[in-house]
Amino acid sequence: MTESYGWVPEGVDITVPDASRVYDYALGGVHNFAVDREFWHRAEKMFPDARLVARANRAFLGRAVRRLTGLGVRQFLDIGSGIPTLGNVHEVAQEADPEARVMYVDIDPIAVQQSRSLLAGNPYARVIQGDLRKPDDILYHPDVLDLFDFSEPVAVLTVAVLHFVPDSADPAGILRRLGEPLVSGSHLVISHLGPAATPAGREAQEQARRLYEKTPTPVVIRNREQIAALIGDEFELLPPGVVGSAEWHPDPDEAGDPPQPTALVAIARKRS
Repeated sequence: MTESYGWVPEGVDITVPDASRVYDYALGGVHNFAVDREFWHRAEKMFPDARLVARANRAFLGRAVRRLTGLGVRQFLDIGSGIPTLGNVHEVAQEADPEARVMYVDIDPIAVQQSRSLLAGNPYARVIQGDLRKPDDILYHPDVLDLFDFSEPVAVLTVAVLHFVPDSADPAGILRRLGEPLVSGSHLVISHLGPAATPAGREAQEQARRLYEKTPTPVVIRNREQIAALIGDEFELLPPGVVGSAEWHPDPDEAGDPPQPTALVAIARKRS
């Protein structure tokens, strides 16, 4: 069966797996190619809990946005937002306040194109193409400056993206730069791949990690202490700290997937 590529922007290389499209497939999306699906099946064969980790990250994202809207946050900068799927940030935030503002940012042109299509007619949600490793290009993008009021709190979302940033790219410095223009009461949301809990799990995870080394986006596994260190001094880590996603303010109404200790999450608040 031949795949239809009519929705692919010019210049996109569909011969190598892409992290955004692989994640889309893991969550049940349709904007992916055979190379992405083959890659995911290989990774899942090595690390069978991989799909549950993806689902745990997505569930945490929804809980985090709901909690922040409950705290009065009405501006969300979602970096590494990926290809739209169920429970997008603007849908969750605008359920609490129809005028909540959401800016999606992704490096993948397919994610940007699909988000732009989804957001047509929504004056309070936009998308730009951007790279987390270039925070100034995001913060000072004309669309970001037009949509956001930086005299009011902003939540910066980095969900399932920082583990694609190697230490050599200074992820702590990136987060520090993203936090500098934000006012007190702003928040930083993180989910990050952590180490498996058992020796067998760590070996399986390491096999999958080595597989990602063959892609443009190798994965870095960081433990709780390393993730907390990325947050730095400008933000105060909120309770319960860096924990497994199932431990972060669990919602009793969510589907009962088994806890995924490798899906580490945290929220921090900008200090006064």
